[in-house]
Amino acid sequence: MSTMVFFFVPTVIFLAVVVPMWLMLHYWTRARLNKGLSGDEHQQLEETLALAERLEQRVQTLETILDSEHAGWRTSRDDDRPRPH
Repeated sequence: MSTMVFFFVPTVIFLAVVVPMWLMLHYWTRARLNKGLSGDEHQQLEETLALAERLEQRVQTLETILDSEHAGWRTSRDDDRPRPH
């Protein structure tokens, strides 16, 4: 019977204290490693930024064309709006 107690007590202590701490630290470390962007997410972000830059250049080009062809296009739009009473 003492041999059984000799193995039972350390096993219970191991399962009650060591295993939960071990699991907690393991998943805490995994969460810290996965905190950043994945490779696919990083690539998608780069593609989106490139698209946004291209769209910004297009808008600037259109504004330049409108400025040269219709000099008052920015202010004429403000004049067409209904005014509050």
